[in-house]
Amino acid sequence: MDLQACTEAIRAKVGDESRLNATLKFDCGIDGVVYVDALAIPNAVGNENLDAGCTVIITLENLSAMLSGELSPVNGFMSGKLKVSGDMSVAMRLQNVI
Repeated sequence: MDLQACTEAIRAKVGDESRLNATLKFDCGIDGVVYVDALAIPNAVGNENLDAGCTVIITLENLSAMLSGELSPVNGFMSGKLKVSGDMSVAMRLQNVI
């Protein structure tokens, strides 16, 4: 999955009202970012590199695996395939969305 496909998949999963109640960024390094503004109603998902309350540092390959269900967020975190900075409670709520 490329960045645009991941963005669309996240947009579909987040929907209009995710209850994340925060801003979240998936930072895929040189491949780009996916930014989720779940403070806005409806929720907005795009590729702007903005400051977020929680940042998930992950490769595009692992993000794709997470979105397809091949990698759970908890297993990804425990195995070091993703790192979280900022508000950890947002990352915990993400598990219910993705």
